[in-house]
Amino acid sequence: MMIINSPRKSPAKEAPTSPERGPSRRTKPKAPFFAPKNLAQSSAIPSSSPAFATPVHPLKPFQAPAPAKSAILPIILPPATLRPLAFRTFTKKHSLTLTSTALQELATFIGRHCGSGWREEGLAEKVLEEVSRSWKNRNGGVIVDGSSPELKDILKTLEGNLSGGKIMTGPRGVSRQNSLLLEPSQDAENSKTRLGLRPAASALSREDSQTSFGMSVLDFAEEPEDDTLNDVRRWLKVLHAFEQPRYTYNVAKKHFERDTSRPSLLPSASHKTDAFRNRFNVIHQRLLRNESFQTSAVAGARGAARKTTSEAMHTHKITPIANLLGRHGSHHMLLGMLVVLPTGSLAISDLTGTITLDLADAIAIPEDSAWFTPGMIVLIDGVYEEEEETAGKGLSGSSGVGGTIGGRFQGFFIGQPPCEKRRATLGVSGLDGGPDHTIGGGFGWIDFLGVGSERAVGTRMRRLEQRLLRQPISLDESAPVAPAGGRSRVVILGELNLDQPRSLQALKKILGLYASDPPGSTPMAFVITGNFAAHAVMARGGSGGSIEYKEFFDALSSTLADYPTLLTTASFIFVPGDNDGWVSAFGGGAVVPLPRKAVPELFTSRIRRVFAAANAEAGLAAPGVAADGGKKMGGEAVWTTNPSRMTVFGPEHEIVLFRDDISARLRRAAVRLTSKGKGDGEEGEDVAMSGALPPSTTGEDDIMDLDPDSQPQPAKTADNAEKVPYDTITARKLVKTLLDQGYLAPFRQAARPVHWDYATPLHLYPLPTAMVLVDTSAPPFCVSYEGCHVMNPGSVLVTGRKGVARWVEYELGKGGRVRESTF
Repeated sequence: MMIINSPRKSPAKEAPTSPERGPSRRTKPKAPFFAPKNLAQSSAIPSSSPAFATPVHPLKPFQAPAPAKSAILPIILPPATLRPLAFRTFTKKHSLTLTSTALQELATFIGRHCGSGWREEGLAEKVLEEVSRSWKNRNGGVIVDGSSPELKDILKTLEGNLSGGKIMTGPRGVSRQNSLLLEPSQDAENSKTRLGLRPAASALSREDSQTSFGMSVLDFAEEPEDDTLNDVRRWLKVLHAFEQPRYTYNVAKKHFERDTSRPSLLPSASHKTDAFRNRFNVIHQRLLRNESFQTSAVAGARGAARKTTSEAMHTHKITPIANLLGRHGSHHMLLGMLVVLPTGSLAISDLTGTITLDLADAIAIPEDSAWFTPGMIVLIDGVYEEEEETAGKGLSGSSGVGGTIGGRFQGFFIGQPPCEKRRATLGVSGLDGGPDHTIGGGFGWIDFLGVGSERAVGTRMRRLEQRLLRQPISLDESAPVAPAGGRSRVVILGELNLDQPRSLQALKKILGLYASDPPGSTPMAFVITGNFAAHAVMARGGSGGSIEYKEFFDALSSTLADYPTLLTTASFIFVPGDNDGWVSAFGGGAVVPLPRKAVPELFTSRIRRVFAAANAEAGLAAPGVAADGGKKMGGEAVWTTNPSRMTVFGPEHEIVLFRDDISARLRRAAVRLTSKGKGDGEEGEDVAMSGALPPSTTGEDDIMDLDPDSQPQPAKTADNAEKVPYDTITARKLVKTLLDQGYLAPFRQAARPVHWDYATPLHLYPLPTAMVLVDTSAPPFCVSYEGCHVMNPGSVLVTGRKGVARWVEYELGKGGRVRESTF
């Protein structure tokens, strides 16, 4: 074999050189062609054997080429041409309402970026679908306004992801994981799928999982497989008053809008007017949704001769106070707030003006069914009478909201604005508690509490509740029999005065009864309310001060430590009263502004340590970190505000927690009205409530009745009406007053101060599913009214009965009952 050497590698013969040229030839640099190249270091690990044929140059990572944008010939698209398609997409499919300005913006955008193929190629429909989904992701509301910055931002983002009028999807386009939003970390994961590699678990999620309102705050699946998600306490959430979303009603849009301004404890005086205006507008719109205040279209089309008197009486019309001028002797119905003028006379005010009231001959409708005090918004039917001499003639700015009108309004009938059921407010129809709900109008898209809206998560939460709490009964006779309710129970304790030693003895008796329940059947929550001291000890009331106040809670921690089973399986929620710190330091036992903050952690630190020690001993994780290490969630102590809300399964169960002696305040400030004669007939059937516990019934097996429409009621007679206990009448009267007002503090600011910027947590709209109203000045009761179950346990120690403890046991979706036990 002949071997031929390369000329470059053959040794060169040394040629004789002249002495003068030798040095210059040795110092001449090499040509650039022969210079070694500086190659970039490769991150690829070379193989240990030549058989693997590791390439010299590593493979470049795959990167999808950016598609070239096709040229589109813009057109002028009239909004009227696009209206039918926009109506089908926004209104029928997504329940959104387009304004004229928004339709104009969409028509301009589609005409410019989709061109003449907007209809034939279906480009406009995809663009409208993407805009509607993005709008709902941003919680923009039901009404889509063209001047809103959210819509402009959506169109601007969408413009960069259009190519030839088509929406690009993938790493460089619009992500369907979260509409118009793509996390930077998802690019690498999504690109791996192009190479056939398995992406990370975070990149594999169901499309459109968060396209509905309220879904971003919920972290659950249709069928949770983790054991920690199977605990009902995983879906329990306590909402403090200062953390709840603040909504105001927009009269022009007929919709609730979220107030994004920063609240303050010392706002300007105009915020007081805003709080009253929002409260009035909420009740007014609720009233207009009532059938009694809606004019029938069929009746309006008939002639005046065919209209009967009964048809005219079924429809009511509210007259603004300013429209009474010049209408002497005419009959009207007013809606406004009862106020006291500087002269001491009673008047009524709305958003247009104020007028003096004469209630000497007024009758409550129904009779003796509710309280009427200054600060309440009421309905008054009567006649306007002009007077020549009055405190103010015409409209003036001397007093009232919009000025005082001359004359007076002679009231004949006065009543509370009728309440609206929760199902009607949220637009939910169908059987209560059923798995299938047909959702219609209302405010179902509004996330009032920040736990998810009814339309977004209502159906899934009902299905989850059915699986966790409504499980079929086991056929195994050897299995321990769980008590009725099991984990769906909430134990509600009334006022617990820790400065009284018998209170801790009563608490031990109650906790001992539930600690003996079989494992997995203990209640999910215990609600304990103040006042935790009988006197305002922070203001040196009674005996002691802050040091003694701290010792009261240390004694409570010692009592709770004796029941580790309950500490590790339940949530203990503590609601303060007016005598608790810090606010009682300057209140001195008097009423304090609502809402009020929780008891400071300085006094409750030992109770928190007791819960932490119990969870650590049982090997449970603290709430909020239960998913770490596969540990189950332990118990917790929640110190909340007054008032506050507790939600279970999102918007499915909403429970209001409120501590106030409101019944005594109503009796002190009530307006006295004329009593109706006995022969005038019974008027109480329209608002009859049942379920109050008579004081003589103390058995543990006495179950409270629910709404009157849930079971047939016998016809009322004069003999039956006389047999109704006084405590039952008082409970019905209190519940109807609060729920009809839709407000927890329907008093004047001098009688019950309210922080103006935090008045939203005091609203009862939509109506909650249950309300815990701890009022020691009212008898204990459990009644239902318009689908809302109201419970009052009173005080833990029964007044006048030694050695008796009283509390309320509430079961989700079924109602509560008052229980008593001796100790």
